Amino acid sequence: MAGELEGCTMPIKPENKARYPKNWKSEVVPRIRARSGNRCECTGQCGIVHSIQPEEATTLRCWAINGERHPIGGYRVVLTVMHLNHTPEDCADDNLLHGCQSCHLRYDQKDNQRKARVTRFRKQGQEDLGV
Repeated sequence: MAGELEGCTMPIKPENKARYPKNWKSEVVPRIRARSGNRCECTGQCGIVHSIQPEEATTLRCWAINGERHPIGGYRVVLTVMHLNHTPEDCADDNLLHGCQSCHLRYDQKDNQRKARVTRFRKQGQEDLGV
């Protein structure tokens, strides 16, 4: 099952496509996927302390494996490469994390809420004063 998700990537919004390097799919994503061993690399960046397993008690790394059932939610795991600083142009290895959808969504939650607020204000013809 994990093999069938090998080439799966998050869709990039058309307005952001130019912000990603040309080698994003051909080199960057495969490099980070290889580093992760096809397992979520989150060690708490998402705000969750992952459960301790005896064989890896020091890392507290998420146990989600690409294509398998999520160890907590039971849904099929899809790992994607995420930018820790939310800047697609910054593809340094220490800014990239191969994360499951649960960790990725939790990590991006505040940024996504901020973007939604800005969009709502723009649609209403108002300026977001950040209050």
